Amino acid sequence: MKKLLNIGFSALLSGLVFISCEDDNYETVQSIGKIKIDSVKITKDTMDVFSVQSIKTYSTYSSQCEGFYGYDYIHDSSLERSVTSYKYTTDGPCTQETHIGINQIKFSPRETGTYTFRFWNGGNNWITKTIVVE
Repeated sequence: MKKLLNIGFSALLSGLVFISCEDDNYETVQSIGKIKIDSVKITKDTMDVFSVQSIKTYSTYSSQCEGFYGYDYIHDSSLERSVTSYKYTTDGPCTQETHIGINQIKFSPRETGTYTFRFWNGGNNWITKTIVVE
């Protein structure tokens, strides 16, 4: 039985390798850079400790070759957070159509207090939001 499982696992792994090699239309990421957060939506400005809330951010991408890469989520102090969004740019065929990217952070506080979030909005500008945790 153990030998049968090993053979099955090897076949599955080989299949995954072959599948991933068949895609000839992939695009290479050329660069990663900051992208300003245009707006932020917080559903509840008051929440319970240990509960979870999605914080949505909205950014404008200048072409179809750009997309969301990730966040830099910094704990400035126990109740303060700074958030910077990053985009990727690929080398694929691009249309210069702008599009809005909607992304989210799952916030699950571990202590009570008033949390202050600062979201990078370009240059020295920040969007500030607060959430009271009870």
